[in-house]
Amino acid sequence: MLENPRNPGDPPPTQPLADKVRPRNFDEFIGQSHIRATIEAMGKADRLSSQLFIGPPGCGKSTLAMLMAAQSGLAFVRVSAPEAGLVELRKRIKGGVRLLILDELHRFSKAQQDFFLPILESGEVTLLATTTENPSFSVTRQLLSRLHVHKLRALTRAELQEIAKRGALALKADIPEESLAVLASVGHGDARTLLNLVEYAAQMPEDQRQPEKLQVLLPEMVIRGDRDGDSHYELASALIKSIRGSDPDAAVYYLACLLESGEDPRFVTRRLILSAGEDIGLADPQALQMAVACQQAVEFVGMPEGFIPMAEAVVYLSLAKKSNSTYMAYRYASAEVRKNGTRPVPLHLRNAPTKLQQEWGYKEGYQYPHDFQGGWVPQQYLPDEVQGKSFYRPRDEGQEPKLSAWWKNLTKRR
Repeated sequence: MLENPRNPGDPPPTQPLADKVRPRNFDEFIGQSHIRATIEAMGKADRLSSQLFIGPPGCGKSTLAMLMAAQSGLAFVRVSAPEAGLVELRKRIKGGVRLLILDELHRFSKAQQDFFLPILESGEVTLLATTTENPSFSVTRQLLSRLHVHKLRALTRAELQEIAKRGALALKADIPEESLAVLASVGHGDARTLLNLVEYAAQMPEDQRQPEKLQVLLPEMVIRGDRDGDSHYELASALIKSIRGSDPDAAVYYLACLLESGEDPRFVTRRLILSAGEDIGLADPQALQMAVACQQAVEFVGMPEGFIPMAEAVVYLSLAKKSNSTYMAYRYASAEVRKNGTRPVPLHLRNAPTKLQQEWGYKEGYQYPHDFQGGWVPQQYLPDEVQGKSFYRPRDEGQEPKLSAWWKNLTKRR
């Protein structure tokens, strides 16, 4: 927990570079030009209202919250949700804390978030919270309604390069501008990651700080995954949409983005199985077999070699003909059930294991298709109330016309 951070004076020798170069006022802040003036103006208001800063890691959420708090002139406490429980927060508030900066609000459960509702409603405490998660899913609607929400974006490469220059200057390190540009390009919009890389580069011998050598020596930290945040789902969504759109280049690219960022391969193979069933279906029934075989192969082979069967499956699914007819058939049927409920099964389709059920007419009149030529006999299967409704609507793609031709012929005969 941090109370009124950044008092003047010499920084501690172990102070991270990211904290050493943290802006002390809005003029020093880099990035978020689309909302910075608004946030600065709100900090100067007679009464500071509660705020929520949303954005990816290292984009300046906590810094803006601290600048707003400092500008308000109020004493404040900064805490992180993972380390501060409600018991500790209650002690702080009883001790007179009126302005609270809370990092990682999403780490509080929705029940814990309810703690803030009465104290924000009464004005007892002003909350400046940050989160990397989509608040629609991670923050309760009741709490959101009490907060002004600011959506921050990842920093641009040009903004990161300015921050890298500031970091190199603070370290008194001679790092070529071209090398700082390389670091900015792999910073993924994250100033904290970038400044860690600047520190890493500053510790290298000067002859290894050149761009061509730096790229080889960069640690694996430059490939950052966000397995629990929005980018995790955004990449997965892009992979599936690229497969659906029959673009193998894009699909393989997003597969690489997921795997190189440390994504769990089981998550990826599950998505591929779902894609094969939803988007390809009967246009190419082998697609589902391919996806399931991929999942089994990855479980057997493991990583990192597991990318080989995954790449094969992704390309195959991308190239396969597409039909969502079976997916939509279920959607149509489920809509009918949700609207009208489950209708009674026709008596002739019900089993009759007991004498009483036989007396009720269960199974009476049922015709066994294998007893008839061609293995088919006209017979009612849907309940009376649903009879005549169509849920499966075949498409003329890939193998589906061949698979559905016999059924279409039977439908005409009915």
